[in-house]
Amino acid sequence: MSREVAIVPTGTANLASVAAAFRRLGAVPVVVEDAAQLARASHVMLPGVGAFGASLERLDALGLASALRERIAADLPTIAICVGHQLLFEASEESPGAAGLGVVAGTVTRFPAGIRVPQFGWNEIQAGEGCRLLESGYAYFANSYRATAAPGWHVALAEHGGPFVAGMERGRVIGCQFHPESRVTMVQPCCRAFWSSADAHEADHPLPRRQPRPGGQGRALPGAPGCR
Repeated sequence: MSREVAIVPTGTANLASVAAAFRRLGAVPVVVEDAAQLARASHVMLPGVGAFGASLERLDALGLASALRERIAADLPTIAICVGHQLLFEASEESPGAAGLGVVAGTVTRFPAGIRVPQFGWNEIQAGEGCRLLESGYAYFANSYRATAAPGWHVALAEHGGPFVAGMERGRVIGCQFHPESRVTMVQPCCRAFWSSADAHEADHPLPRRQPRPGGQGRALPGAPGCR
């Protein structure tokens, strides 16, 4: 029987591409309507394309911010992508005064001056020691802002004007600055690992690591979703 994955409507996300990614895994995507539904879900996806502040306003309007914090604190399977990944931090330079979910200490900052912004294209990520769900390889990015540290989390790093947090994981919670749902990546292995993360055996025995995708950093392909 297919399992459901609950997608949080941030108001700025490309829900169609997110839903399609999980259908390719055999999942049934459903859009969350309230905090009670979020609390009951076995798997939750927090997407986001657009502005940090606007996404937070949408979460607050739906009463989902507190439910997300509680879910992550309870180590329930949750994946946050692109701006959703950034929302896990305390704040962002993009939206001064807007308070993030605060489950990760730190502020998301803009790439330094002199660096191509937004970062559009493929970039190599290196999964650090302790990563069980994230993998080394190539992934697609579309962002102008990034975190440079994630205290208390295992991180995968990439380089664009210096190292930044391409992905992070803690228990059964994953944050991806890159786009694992994009059709051009045909579902990154971390999505498959997330999908099996309700099973402790899968978490202790991750999927085999893929070889890096050829093409290298910055090779843009058409059709990838935008991000901040």
